[in-house]
Amino acid sequence: MKAEIHPTYYPDAKVTCASCGNTWTTGSTRKEIRVDICSNCHPYFTGESSRLLDIEGQVDRFYKKLSARQTYVEQQKVKEELKGSPERPIEELALSSRATDALKKAGIENFGQFLERLNGGNEAVLAIAGFGQASLTAAKKKLRSLGYELPEAAA
Repeated sequence: MKAEIHPTYYPDAKVTCASCGNTWTTGSTRKEIRVDICSNCHPYFTGESSRLLDIEGQVDRFYKKLSARQTYVEQQKVKEELKGSPERPIEELALSSRATDALKKAGIENFGQFLERLNGGNEAVLAIAGFGQASLTAAKKKLRSLGYELPEAAA
C-alpha cells in the first residue's frame, strides 16, 4: 500500500441537517457534513408522504376513474335491457350498406319490423329490392347471436 495517498478518516465527523437542525456523528473523510434533509424531517419517514400524495391529485384521479367505471356499467345495463328489444335500429345488424339501405327503403327501421316481415317467410324478405340471399343469411345469423327467436316460417 502506498503511503500518504489515502484521505484522513474522521471517526467522529459531525453531520448537521440544514432543514431541522438535527445533528449526529458518523465516520467520514470530512470533519463536518451538512445535509439538506434528514430522517427526522423527510416526508417519507415522518408520515407526511400520504398527505403529499393527496396534494398531487391521486384521490381526484381515483374518483375520476371510479365515475368512469360507473358510467360504463350504466351503459352496459342499458345495452342489456335493449338486447331483446324489438326497437333496436336495423343498423345494429351490421349488414352491408346496400342491404341496410334496401331495408330502410322498404320501411323497415328496427328489428321488430324485420322480424314481422320474416314471419311471412324468406320470400317476403327476399322480395325487397336490393336485399339478397347472402344478406338474409347474415341477418338471421346476427339475430340468433343477439338472442332473438326467429319465426318458424323463416327457419
